[in-house]
Formats: sequence, structure tokens, C-alpha cells
Amino acid sequence: MKAEELRGYTMHELHQLLHQKRKELAELRYRNAQSPLSDAPSKIPALRKDIARILTVLNQKRHERNR
Repeated sequence: MKAEELRGYTMHELHQLLHQKRKELAELRYRNAQSPLSDAPSKIPALRKDIARILTVLNQKRHERNR
């Protein structure tokens, strides 16, 4: 996901997406701990970056609202 896409979402949608991505990351980490991910080991860093982007956009929106 790109930050440009995320800026079009509402705060509620961003929170839902954040929850979904964090849940997916936890599941992937658990599966990776059981046995290394052979299908897509690069999914974990990609999810972490998506979560960071979502948090960045959320913080930007909060900052804009508080002005």
C-alpha cells in the first residue's frame, strides 16, 4: 500500500486496516516460528512497512485535526 492511497481512508477505516495488518503479522510470525516460511519470507518486512505507513498517516490526520 502506498501512503497516497491511505490518505483517502477515514480514521475508522485506517484503524480497522491497522488491526487487520497487525493480526496478519502476528499470524505470520507464529507460522514462521513453527517452521520457516517457504512461500513468502518477504511478507513479514512488507507488513511491518505497511503498518508503519498506516501509523504515519494516522498521526498526520490527528495532527491536522488538532490545528
